[in-house]
Amino acid sequence: MADRVTVIGWDGTPLTAAALSALGAATLVAGARHHLALPAVPADAERVLLGSIDLAARRIAAHRGTAVVLADGDPGYFGVVRALRKPEHGLEVEVLPAVSSVAQAFARAGMPWDDARVVVAHSRTLRRAVNVVRAHPKVAVLTAPGAGPAELALLLGGVHRTFVICEALGTEREEVTVLTSDKVADHTWRDPNVVLVIGGASAAEGGGWIAGQDPGYPGELRGWALPQERYAAEPAPDAPGARRSAQLRALQLARLGPRTGDLLWDIGAGNGEVAVEAARLGAAVIAVDADADACARITANARRHGVQPQVVEGVAPHVLEDLPEPDVVRVGGGGADVVAACAARKPERIVASATTRDEAERVGQVLAEAGYSVQRSLLQSVELDEEWAERERSTVFLLCGTRM
Repeated sequence: MADRVTVIGWDGTPLTAAALSALGAATLVAGARHHLALPAVPADAERVLLGSIDLAARRIAAHRGTAVVLADGDPGYFGVVRALRKPEHGLEVEVLPAVSSVAQAFARAGMPWDDARVVVAHSRTLRRAVNVVRAHPKVAVLTAPGAGPAELALLLGGVHRTFVICEALGTEREEVTVLTSDKVADHTWRDPNVVLVIGGASAAEGGGWIAGQDPGYPGELRGWALPQERYAAEPAPDAPGARRSAQLRALQLARLGPRTGDLLWDIGAGNGEVAVEAARLGAAVIAVDADADACARITANARRHGVQPQVVEGVAPHVLEDLPEPDVVRVGGGGADVVAACAARKPERIVASATTRDEAERVGQVLAEAGYSVQRSLLQSVELDEEWAERERSTVFLLCGTRM
């Protein structure tokens, strides 16, 4: 095993005395090509080009001598330190960090970033990274080849954001470009780059107390499945999905489990109650309704609650064809045909409600034939007034399909 392993972060500025001392004593140096080309790397040291970090860690573990790993920025922040410290390698490391690329990018933009979400985009996480960008007003994206600014912008589709694209930070080739998202795919971008995506609902004013999005602040509504009066107008009684109580909404959200990185379709969204609450839980949301007035109410309710679902006016199932792939779906109107169209896109979960057993059986059959295990419930709720007298009764079938 290596006698000592030092991980040095580099941000383009001169290395510190401690970093130079560790490099000068190194008998093995691992890093990217631009790191290994630094003049401070000893000429007689073994050089390991970082491709697979796990392979490099095994080389370091087998080395007899002093090892140094060079990395960009802060190697403990979405960097190599996590991989090097895996128990199977048995390495103890000393870390000499530099300024992270995310901190540099926000500094170039002149913006605070304690309220930002930070995500890593590569081939396996690109879609989830885009969903975070859809849902949150300030996101830093650490990109990779094939999952860069152009791919982010294309997958956002009709969601408009401002991109701050920081290429080769800390080097002589550094360049910072500000563009609207519809213009980003027209350019070719150099790796490595960091993308700041800004726009949508504004974060709460005032000093923060927790990194990332504030989960709540004094005066904000606590909880979910909020009372219907929190959503202004009631939908028309004959509108698709109009028969929705807070209790039904609570069970639908519990079954769907929307979370950060997910995309939820809310079809027949009405006033946007489910759309708003799923967005408050951190998910990206596309709210679909055929009624223009309903779409306006969804937008107003979303603004009132500080979230930003994408609102699409159109008739399902036809309007669904051009939407990005969902993780979870709530069908509030349209019946078995819409459920079938959603199941064809293979989301992880689908919930749908029905007022008659015949309708519920059709929906359940569609879900089962599409390869979903189906959970069937009959939900009855009774609203009581101040005198404990029945004010309103609601009975509805709820079906939840989970992809097998």
